[in-house]
Amino acid sequence: METKVRFFDYPKQFKAKQEAYMRIVRETFSKGSYILGSEVDAFEREFAALTGARNAVAVGNCTDGLLLCLYALGVGSGDEIITVSHTFVATVEVIVALGATPVFVDIADDHNMDVDKVEGALSQNTKAIIPVQLNGRICSNMDKLVELAAERGVSIIEDAAQSVGAKFKGKCAGTFGIAGCFSFYPAKLLGTFGDAGAIVTDKDDLADKLRMIRNHGRSTHGEVVLWGMNSRMDSVHAAILSYKLGFVKETIKRRREIAGLYHRGLSGISHLKLPPPPVENDDHYDVFQNYEIEAENRDELRRYCEENGVETALPWGGKGVHQFEALGIKSVELPRTEQLFEKALMLPLYPELTDEQVEYVVEVVSQFYS
Repeated sequence: METKVRFFDYPKQFKAKQEAYMRIVRETFSKGSYILGSEVDAFEREFAALTGARNAVAVGNCTDGLLLCLYALGVGSGDEIITVSHTFVATVEVIVALGATPVFVDIADDHNMDVDKVEGALSQNTKAIIPVQLNGRICSNMDKLVELAAERGVSIIEDAAQSVGAKFKGKCAGTFGIAGCFSFYPAKLLGTFGDAGAIVTDKDDLADKLRMIRNHGRSTHGEVVLWGMNSRMDSVHAAILSYKLGFVKETIKRRREIAGLYHRGLSGISHLKLPPPPVENDDHYDVFQNYEIEAENRDELRRYCEENGVETALPWGGKGVHQFEALGIKSVELPRTEQLFEKALMLPLYPELTDEQVEYVVEVVSQFYS
């Protein structure tokens, strides 16, 4: 059957504001400053303001952001980093790349890190905790995690790749620890037409160090002062992101509207477990990067959706990081994570969806369970 609702529609996103994007490309290219230009400086200021952080450091992608933060902390062999398995492999591969050991904790009912499990995972070798603010929602009890980390002298680095604009008790994703890392991959809430990312931090000395590391360890004078790497944002990506920041609140509003439509349409189906609905007077302000449900007979539902023209997706290919045998991760007990991956399914959610398309998805899912 012809696809009626794509999981994500890249051409539609581009065409919606095609003239503006092409103007930005022409203007940026005509200046002749293609990497770390004035557009990057401007975007860093604007993005820091959005999150409420003192500093933003633009990098090549969110994976690099996490790597740079751990590298700046001196993470290496013998160190342990606590995180979750319900995440993109990038969260964990940066730990392994530096010779450290990932220590997994299970997830809570909202699919994010179960903060109550963290204390039992701490050891004298714990160097940092990486909570993943998944699907546009910040971990519950984030303030408890901050308190625990401070007591034990452990740094928090947030993987906020999916949570631009999300809040917990009024505080933005990425600002709870020493640093937070964001992704601007094309499908993200704030995305460009390629790879890009940013780190936010309130620590000026850390921001200065990260800016040197991203540029081969060079100071603002061009002198190499430490070992670094190459993770510089292109000026054209920064210019596009600055433009998109101008309507990011409208983007978030539309995502929350779509999540509300899904919740109202599907909440009566006992075979589904839905994300918490978008509410205004709550500790959480969710931005719904994804709409991840738990579905009985998930695989059959997915086939039925496909047969009826609705694209869906399995998170991370349908496995937690610890379940990929090729990675050689030693056996670990994560019952809630493994239960989730037997049922997890992501429905289409992006601003360009029409109400009619969302209602069609609801209709198809409802028909399957009827």
